[in-house]
Amino acid sequence: MAWMERNVQVRVDHRLLLEGARSVLCVADRYPGMPDAPTAPGQGRVARYARGRDYHRHMKKRLHALCDGFSAEHQGQCFRACVDTAPILERDTAAAAGLGAVGKNTMLIQEGVGSWLLLGEIVTTALIEPTGVPPSDPCGTCTRCIDACPTDALTPFALDASKCISALTIEHRGVIDANLHEAMGDWIFGCDICQEVCPHNQPTQRTSDAAVHDAYRGGAPSLELLAVLQWGEADRIQALAGTSATRATLDMWRRNAAIAGRNALCEHSSSSPSEAQAHPSELPSEVLAEALDALAADGREPEMIRQAASPRR
Repeated sequence: MAWMERNVQVRVDHRLLLEGARSVLCVADRYPGMPDAPTAPGQGRVARYARGRDYHRHMKKRLHALCDGFSAEHQGQCFRACVDTAPILERDTAAAAGLGAVGKNTMLIQEGVGSWLLLGEIVTTALIEPTGVPPSDPCGTCTRCIDACPTDALTPFALDASKCISALTIEHRGVIDANLHEAMGDWIFGCDICQEVCPHNQPTQRTSDAAVHDAYRGGAPSLELLAVLQWGEADRIQALAGTSATRATLDMWRRNAAIAGRNALCEHSSSSPSEAQAHPSELPSEVLAEALDALAADGREPEMIRQAASPRR
């Protein structure tokens, strides 16, 4: 994520992104945030936003259509669509535009809707009357997200990306601190824990009625760890085609699956005999252990995969 640091001036001054910019239009798409069923042993979880179609493509396509319409109506004005990839402080800008307020988990929270939101912007040279700003603190005394974060990445309204499971599994392209492996649980792409526990995201009639774009529905909530460990590049592309989960490289996916695999083996070994007998075929522990041991001993594998696959000490 060094590109964000390199473009810090652009993030605070949109005129460096679009010459003469005077306004930013902010939009939000909602994606499904329903509770998940318990993940079966031997499966790795995928964050909800990455299960459907790639929001970068779908939202940007619709924003480009809006830009074309605005350009036709406002001759001489420029409009630029941005979705996640431009160096914009999206959540702060969306909060200033009145779409919601940033919570203690650093997510934008929209009253009555929650934080299962994807953000986009149109930067324009047109001067647009600003909307009202919502209350600055949607959390009050609540600390559920901070208490639930397994890696202690959260403090009120701040996130330590070096500990965040989402950042580690999606953005970090090297060895992951072994001290964080156990806390990463069964997450292999992203993490939803701080959103799952948020009171604003609990199922209500209002959240159930909130619109969700069809493009973000469906998709597998989890993937088989053994399969991911055995992926080649063609397998990765086929399994993740059309989703934003392609952001993580093949080596990163296999690293993440190796960490989740070791966690699964540790959990399996600590299960009571009755629990193990209840799910005798769900976690092929011997096969998984053999696959991980082979990766750990294979000098041809990248260090981040060998380290992740190594037995716990």
